[in-house]
Amino acid sequence: MTVHSLVATGLSAGYGETEILQMLDFAVPPGKVTAIVGANACGKSTLLRTMSRLLAPRQGQVLLDGKSIHRTPSRELARILGLLPQSPIAPEGITVADLVGRGRHPHQGLFSRWTRKDDEAVDAALTATKTSELAERPVDELSGGQRQRVWIAMALAQQTELLLLDEPTTFLDISHQVEVLDLLTDLNHSRGTTIVMVLHDLNLAARYCDHLVAMAGGRVHVSGAPQQVLTVENVRDVFGLESRIIIDPTSGRPIMLPIGRHRMVEPKTDLQLATQEENP
Repeated sequence: MTVHSLVATGLSAGYGETEILQMLDFAVPPGKVTAIVGANACGKSTLLRTMSRLLAPRQGQVLLDGKSIHRTPSRELARILGLLPQSPIAPEGITVADLVGRGRHPHQGLFSRWTRKDDEAVDAALTATKTSELAERPVDELSGGQRQRVWIAMALAQQTELLLLDEPTTFLDISHQVEVLDLLTDLNHSRGTTIVMVLHDLNLAARYCDHLVAMAGGRVHVSGAPQQVLTVENVRDVFGLESRIIIDPTSGRPIMLPIGRHRMVEPKTDLQLATQEENP
């Protein structure tokens, strides 16, 4: 698999008169799994949309392999970079198999026919996302969780070297969230696919990702390995939240424990601690 570079430099972007991204610099680590995290409205989805060419920057540029992404032909771009947006819309009445099959369009020329390779790619994507039994059902009849897995299957069927996903675990219960993140990790390990995703769950991001990018106010506040990014100070600065950070005994990665106003253990006095030692 070819390793591609995707870099944003001096990026400013927004909607209407509202500017969301402000002179942002971001280089996607090639061959790694990266999570973009941050508070609501900090620019996570806007960054993903701009880096996938869905949104034109007001300033700066996005470079794919050193060339402006806006100069890359659409079909060529679709073979390299896949995107799962936050709220995709399926054509009315389309079946699951047909929707997932649309992920194969970039690999077909103007006059080329559907091939066995396309069938294999679709079948593999349906199997990986556990949606094979839904293949003949209309997408608009599915639950939110089922629909999300089908969209992920379409992105997998595209078989790109770069995959951008905006909140891929939305609508999924915790078991399916873990399944999807396990699946994306397998894809990265087996094929070397570079993956960038927006995640809200800091602890899942820290467990599954090689690299975290924490955004605040339309800029990258801090980026690096989970151990560097998930700190008490950064959680306070990015989310305005007091927390504790401990080490996950399962993964060895950091876990963030939020500190709220309720359900907190009262600190023990020296006398209580001494009594506990005497009477364990």
